[in-house]
Order: sequence, then C-alpha cells, then structure tokens
Amino acid sequence: MSKSPLNLYHEKQRKKLCALHTLNNLLQSDAFKQADLDEICLRLSPGSRFLNPHRALLGLGNYDVNVIMSALQDKGLEAIWFDQRKDPNCLNMNHIFGFILNIDNFQKNQTLLSILNIGNLFASKKHWIAFRKIGDQYYNLDSKLDTPEAVGQETEMIQLLRDKLSSGDCQVLLVVDKKVAEDLSCYRNAE
Repeated sequence: MSKSPLNLYHEKQRKKLCALHTLNNLLQSDAFKQADLDEICLRLSPGSRFLNPHRALLGLGNYDVNVIMSALQDKGLEAIWFDQRKDPNCLNMNHIFGFILNIDNFQKNQTLLSILNIGNLFASKKHWIAFRKIGDQYYNLDSKLDTPEAVGQETEMIQLLRDKLSSGDCQVLLVVDKKVAEDLSCYRNAE
C-alpha cells in the first residue's frame, strides 16, 4: 500500500490480487485481506477449498465477479452491471459510489503458452480496476499504476466509460448503496 501525493489510499498490484486491490482502493482503506476473499470463495462454493470456481488454482487470487459482489455486500454496497449498449450519459453520477471495470489485459505479444491456451493457468487475461470520485475529481485507482491518476470531473469520467465500453473488451460495474440498487436512482430516468 502507498499513499499518493493527494493522500489517497492506493494498493499496488501483487500476484493475481487485482480484485482485492480494487476493493480496497475503491473503499479507500485496508477493508479486505486475501483471507477474507478466500473465505467468500468458500461461502460461495462450500467444500471447494482447492479447486474453487471463484478463484485461481491453488488460491493464488484471480477472484471472479461473484467474490467482488459478495465483498461489496458485506460492506453495505451493491454492484450493478452496466448495460454496455447504453450511453454512460444516462447515469446519475451523484448516486454512484464508484465504478469497477473489468478490462482485457491480454498482451499482443502472446507467448507460446497463451497461444496454446495453457497460459490461462498462470496469467489472467482480465484485470479489475476501481474508479471513484474523491473531492471534486474522479480518480483511476488501478493497482498497476504507481499512484492514482486524476480522470477529471463528471464529463471526463463519462467519456472515459464511453471509450472503454466502445473498445469491446470492458465490463462496467456500478457500485452503489443498497437503496440506490433498489430504486435504480443511479440512472437519470429513475428519479
């Protein structure tokens, strides 16, 4: 973990733990440990200690969306899949706690293992990233960055989401509190 010049909480990438870092960076605290996410995996699939479908082999991380959604629920938050066919301008940004993006992390210089589809055991093709408004700015809290990067204000964040979604290799989760998840006030037409 490091503190950025703006004093933002920022965990850097270790192993296949981007989901863990994304949750903690989004929550701006050391809210979860790897053991917490492993426990959620066991809750989701009891009896699957070593070959759990919600994480990588041997418990090395690479947690799936079900673990992220359960972890957020443990903190009183919900994750809503954003329909990528919609324009992000339909979002009521004041009702959104933050964003989690799952992006394609596949390198163009494929190794032989990746070409043979053996590399999936060792390297994930997907990466989790958190974005959140802190103060009057949205920040990219990606664990692969040295420090968080300012995105800008609402207009710039909406454009970033639009660009990521149009690339075709990105999924977006809206992180909201439970009431917003129930009334869907994270969308402008829901008010």
